[in-house]
Amino acid sequence: MDERPPFLPRDPDAHPPALAPGYRSSILRSPQQALVPLNCQLAAPRFRREDLGALDHDLILNSAQAGPAIGERLLVHGHVRDELGRPVPNALIEVWQANAGGRYRHPRDQYKAPLDPNFSGCGRLMTDAQGYYFFRTIRPGAYPWPNHRAEWRPAHIHFALNGEGWAQRLVTQMYFEGDPLIARCPIVHSIADEEQIRGLIAHADFGADEAMDSRAYRWDITLRGRRATLFEAPGAHA
Repeated sequence: MDERPPFLPRDPDAHPPALAPGYRSSILRSPQQALVPLNCQLAAPRFRREDLGALDHDLILNSAQAGPAIGERLLVHGHVRDELGRPVPNALIEVWQANAGGRYRHPRDQYKAPLDPNFSGCGRLMTDAQGYYFFRTIRPGAYPWPNHRAEWRPAHIHFALNGEGWAQRLVTQMYFEGDPLIARCPIVHSIADEEQIRGLIAHADFGADEAMDSRAYRWDITLRGRRATLFEAPGAHA
C-alpha cells in the first residue's frame, strides 16, 4: 500500500477565474453552471527517458531540414518543485511556441509572418533526479490576436508538465522579463495577484549564457505538493 500522504487540495482562489471578460474567448469557454466534484486519479503514467529522441529538447535542431531554426538562440532552464519545495524528478515537460516571427506551425494561424521550414515549435524533455530541466529554442515573436482591435500577445512559451499524478499536471505559459506587452495582456491580467504574475516571467541568467551561442533564461516551476486528504466520492478506491 502506498503510504505517501495525498496531494494538497487545489486552492481555487490562487487561480484566475474561468470567466475573465477582458479575455474575450473565456466568455465561451467558461462553465455556466456549478462545477461537479469528480474522483481524483492519483496515479499517472510513468515516462521513460529512453522514449525521448536525442533532439527532442532542442527546438533549434529537432525539425531542421536545411539548417538550424532562425532567431535569437536561447537556453531555458530551471527546477521543477512541488508545493512544499521538494524536487520533482522524472517529470515529463512538453513545450510549444511560435517561431521568431510570431507564427505557429498550425493551419489556423493565418498571421502574415512567414513560417520557418526548419522550426516546428515543439519539443519535450524530462527533469533529472534533482528536478532540473533545460532545453534549447529560439525567442518566440509577439503576434496579433483578435481579442480586441490591434492587440498583441507578449512573447511566450507554452509548458505542459506531468508530476507524480494527474493532480500534478500543469499547463501554463512562460514570459520574458522586460517585455512591455506583458502589462497590456488580458490573459496575463486575468490573474489578480501580481506576485503570481511575476512567477510566470523568466529572468535573464547571464551566468549561464553560452559564449557566441545562446542567451540563457531561468524559470523555476512549482507543482502541487502532497499532504492533505483529497475529497472522495462514495465508492472511490482508497
